[in-house]
Amino acid sequence: MTTTGFKPKDAVGQAAGQAFGPVPMLDLARQYAPLRAELLAALEGVLDQRQFILGEAVSAFERAAEAHLGVAAAVGCSSGTDALWLALAAAEIGPGMAVVTTPFSFFASVSAIHRSGARAVLADIDPVTFNLSPTAVEAVLDGPDGRAVRALLPVHLYGQCVDWTAFAQLGADRGLTLIEDAAQAWGARWQGAPAGALGDAAAFSFYPTKNLSAAGDAGLVTTNRPELAERASMLRQHGMRVRYHHDELGWNARMDGFQGAILGVKLKYIAGWNDLRRAAAMRYETLFRAAGLAEDGIYPEHGVVLPSEVPGSYHVWHQYVIRCGRRDALREFLSARQIGSEIYYPVPLHRQKALAALGYSEGSFPEAERAAREVLALPIYPEITVEEQETVVAAIADFLGDKN
Repeated sequence: MTTTGFKPKDAVGQAAGQAFGPVPMLDLARQYAPLRAELLAALEGVLDQRQFILGEAVSAFERAAEAHLGVAAAVGCSSGTDALWLALAAAEIGPGMAVVTTPFSFFASVSAIHRSGARAVLADIDPVTFNLSPTAVEAVLDGPDGRAVRALLPVHLYGQCVDWTAFAQLGADRGLTLIEDAAQAWGARWQGAPAGALGDAAAFSFYPTKNLSAAGDAGLVTTNRPELAERASMLRQHGMRVRYHHDELGWNARMDGFQGAILGVKLKYIAGWNDLRRAAAMRYETLFRAAGLAEDGIYPEHGVVLPSEVPGSYHVWHQYVIRCGRRDALREFLSARQIGSEIYYPVPLHRQKALAALGYSEGSFPEAERAAREVLALPIYPEITVEEQETVVAAIADFLGDKN
């Protein structure tokens, strides 16, 4: 990744001993302030229309999302977790079936599979992108669990699409349904095609920390298959096609009007916000390399390994995640300097107590387990300043230079 028009102040981005103050992991106030009047007007419209569940605000957002992503249908729902379940259930993934996904993701990637009645089967990750490895998935499909697998659920982790070329080939060769967990990837692309338009269906989350965020929980199912859209719409309303006539056991998974209104406003700005995230990621790389902190290998030895945008991908940098061999000590050091950071994710899914029944043990997925020990997300958001990024990198330089 390269950048132009940005020059670090010196090798660590700021003069020795100079501090610019706290750096939050995320500051939603900076996004809210310039949109305040527009957002309040949109909410007032919902109040005036009194369409609090679904309604025109949600329908308008769904239509705008379809146009933005180039998909045939978008179905608003109550959360990213519900979006995953709706996508699976709409595709009639259920009891007696297995779905392959990653052990290195948020819990909902697996819990939604089990909520559908299917069984989650895990495969290891690629150590560069942290995304589900197509090679590892193929090995699972050729193994004892392969016969039961009916779907693949790759996660576009941290804002970068999985190798969709490889997954599309696996799906075609094996006759599998492909469902994207695009919760972190609004605006990401693979070979020019948007996340959300790659598979049979996709699930988005609009949790308040996401690139495109609601003011609470909300989600979206997207698809180019009309029958899946119709089923998802039915299932989100207790299995109703006609009011009070329940064709299937659905769920109350509807998006409320306030969230639709908020998202309708923010959708107009998301492309610009993602551009700013990409610029911030480029600045981080410039700063880390200028400071001599970046290692070029896959795994860290003395410095940090930086994230990268792989060929074919358009990364939207939901998170900027480095690898560090002394990750926990680094996080404590940053916290002492009032610099935010987060670990996504400290415990792989196969080691979660709630998922012990999956039957995996320590060592089952060595790449996911190593990533869980080394990854650290640094502050990144559209409004982050150059000075704040310089402060982050200077602190990491101080930590790595500490002989203790």
